[in-house]
Amino acid sequence: MAAMKPRTGDGPMEVAKEGRCLILRLPIDGGGRLVVELNNDEATELRECLLKVTE
Repeated sequence: MAAMKPRTGDGPMEVAKEGRCLILRLPIDGGGRLVVELNNDEATELRECLLKVTE
């Protein structure tokens, strides 16, 4: 039986390097976090898209 852990909040947005991938943890509305695994090319493309809309 798996251990049940209480939710301790959403936590901050963070990115961690794990092996050759980057793991993005993004808080979402309604609780919890969206976890996305990206390679370097995908992270660069995401960065360029975000820069376009935030300038």
